[in-house]
Amino acid sequence: MFRFEILKQEGAARCGRFYTPHGAVETPVFIPVGTQGTVKAMTPEELRTLGAQMILGNTYHLYLRPGYEIVREAGGLHRFMNWEGPILTDSGGYQVFSLAPLRRLTSEGVVFRSHLYWSEHPVTTEKVVVIQEALGSDIAMVLDECPPYPCTPEEARAAVERTTAWAKRSLAAQTKEQVLFGILQGGVYQDLREKSARELVALDFPGYAIGGLSVGEPRELMYTVLDWTVPLLPPDKPRYLMGVGTPEDIIEAVARGVDMFDCVLPTRLGRHGGALTRQGRLNIRNAAHARDFGPLDEGCGCYACRNFTRAYLHHLVRAGEILGVRLLTTHNLYFVLKLAAGIRKSIATGTFASFRESWYRKAEQTKEEPGFGG
Repeated sequence: MFRFEILKQEGAARCGRFYTPHGAVETPVFIPVGTQGTVKAMTPEELRTLGAQMILGNTYHLYLRPGYEIVREAGGLHRFMNWEGPILTDSGGYQVFSLAPLRRLTSEGVVFRSHLYWSEHPVTTEKVVVIQEALGSDIAMVLDECPPYPCTPEEARAAVERTTAWAKRSLAAQTKEQVLFGILQGGVYQDLREKSARELVALDFPGYAIGGLSVGEPRELMYTVLDWTVPLLPPDKPRYLMGVGTPEDIIEAVARGVDMFDCVLPTRLGRHGGALTRQGRLNIRNAAHARDFGPLDEGCGCYACRNFTRAYLHHLVRAGEILGVRLLTTHNLYFVLKLAAGIRKSIATGTFASFRESWYRKAEQTKEEPGFGG
């Protein structure tokens, strides 16, 4: 049975724990993204070693390939990919949003064309629940409409109304004891964020996700929307900020009371020669690293930093060697998971404010390298 408890709070920041059929999860938590039933370049055992508590699967992609029926026949996503811990599946709403030229919305759900086969797929909000139940995830998400940034107030209002209607139907469609989160929308409009929160809270979901952010809006505007939105959510239920994973954004969202995060950033950066460090992002492809025999990040305890130099990683990436991608991905995931663990510890010991201040002080003392700024 799903249960969430708050263990300690410092200001709005809180550390807690929620319980799922596949184990407990300590919050704040960063959830690595395993889009197609795999966190790119990582084995499940490596993820456990890095400290991952939970992973995310993508309903849209798994629906297209290999197909949710195959996953169900395999015994569910946990068994299919040999991951024993909790799994969260998103609804595919964001992927549908990103396919704007290839989809159309209806009152029942969405009709989209596969980016793989160009075939047309009518998917109702009830079907999204069926798919996620077949996948067997511990936490599922309702189908929502994620409007782009910028969008007009009329477009944002229509998305809120459609998302609320779909949320009601999603709850009614459930046939298994799978935890289902509601997703708030409303763009960057305070009245619409309040409307979305009010309507979804009335439906009494076990947890709430904040959607429609990190879609192109300025960072400070995202923080403002969180300032409006988070206080409207029930304090005794987990709050999940979807698709956000930069260290600064995680810290700032935690300071506003958010508990859960996911993002492709650590793995995507790793595939393109990027590394997260306390000094900012660096591009290991840069020629400056060809004779740099220090680690990616001084003081980092990950396997890559303990065993290899920037010069070696520069060589691997420039040579197109798979090991380079694996080592960078290992480092980036370790970095963000270690950050989340540090945040949890600081809240538990009443030192989150100083942790937050220290993070920015160290960042200001250094300069980001070209190629991965911002």
